[in-house]
Amino acid sequence: MEERIQSLLQEINAYTATDKAGVEAYRLRYTSKKGVVGDLFEELKQMPVEQKKTAGKVLNELKQAAEAKLTALQEQVETSSASANTLDLTLPPIPNTTGNLHPLTLTRYRVIEIFERLGFNVADGPEIEDDWHNFSALNFPENHPAREMQDTFFVEKKGVNGAPQDVLLRTHTSNVQIRLMKSQKPPIRAIMPGRVYRNEAISARAHCFFHQVEGLYVDKNVSFADLKQTIFHFAKEMYGKDVKLRLRPSFFPFTEPSAEIDVTCLICKGEGCVVCKRSGWVEIAGAGMVHPNVLRNCGIDPEEYTGFAFGMGIERVTQLRYRVNDLRLYSENDIRFLKQFNTSSIA
Repeated sequence: MEERIQSLLQEINAYTATDKAGVEAYRLRYTSKKGVVGDLFEELKQMPVEQKKTAGKVLNELKQAAEAKLTALQEQVETSSASANTLDLTLPPIPNTTGNLHPLTLTRYRVIEIFERLGFNVADGPEIEDDWHNFSALNFPENHPAREMQDTFFVEKKGVNGAPQDVLLRTHTSNVQIRLMKSQKPPIRAIMPGRVYRNEAISARAHCFFHQVEGLYVDKNVSFADLKQTIFHFAKEMYGKDVKLRLRPSFFPFTEPSAEIDVTCLICKGEGCVVCKRSGWVEIAGAGMVHPNVLRNCGIDPEEYTGFAFGMGIERVTQLRYRVNDLRLYSENDIRFLKQFNTSSIA
C-alpha cells in the first residue's frame, strides 16, 4: 500500500488544471468519497492491526496533500478567471460622447431667434383639430376646391348633441392663428412652429408629415410693405446678405392679396439645378394680407385692423441651409446623417 500511496502522491503533485472542469476532474478522482484516496481508506480497514498504524499515518498525509492541492487548484483557476474579466486601468479612458440637436430643431431655434428679435412671440396649439379651426374659420368653405390642396387624415367623431363632428390632423399651424385672434385683441404679433400632416406620397420632396412655422401680425395700419420687409429681413438673417428675394402672385383662401416667396437657390447659387428645377429660385414660403373674412370670423373688425400672415416649411428652409437633397433623411434617424450637425450651427 505504501508504494501505491507514494505513486498517488507523485500524481497529485504533478497534476495541473486550467479551468473549473479540470479542478472538478481532480476532485472526483482524488478527494471525493468514491475517489482513490477513499478506496485506500476502505482497504485500511481490512489490514492487520499491527500494519494499520504505519499505513494510516502515510494515508492521512496523502489525504492532506490531496486536499491542499485541491484548494490550490481552485484558487489558481479563480484568480486567472478574475484577471481575464478585470478592466485594464492602464488603458486611456473612453471619453463621453455628447449628442447633437436634430437639423430641423437647429433650424427651428434659428427661426425663432430671428423673429423674437422683431418682437414676435411664440405660440402653440393642438395637432388634432376640428374642421372649423383648420378650414372654415380660414375662409375655406365646405367642399371648396382649395381643400383638396390640403388633403389630410380625418376621424369622424360624435359631437355634444350626437351630431357627427369632423376631427383631423391639422394641415397647417394656421389653426393657432385662429385661436390667438379668438382669445386676444390686437395688436397680435406671433409665430407658430409645429408639426403638420397631409395625405402626400412620400418622396425626396414630400412627406405625409412635416414641420411649419407660420407668422401673424395684426394691428392698425399694417401693410403689404411690412410683410415684404419682414420676410426680406428673415431671408437675410437666415441665408446671408447676398440672398435675393422675389414675390409671385398666388392664391390662398385666408389671405388677399397673396404671394409665393422665393429666394435664390443656395445649392447652385442661382445658376440652375435639380433642386430649383433649373430656375435658380426656390420657394420658401407663402404669404399675404389676412383676408377680411378671417378677421370677421375671429371677431376682429377689418375696417379698423389689418394684418399679414406667412407660412414656411422648416424642412425646406433646412434643405437650403444645410444643402440637404432628400427630405426623407430628416425622419430616417440615420446616425451617419445626424452626426453631421452640431450645436454651433444655431448661431
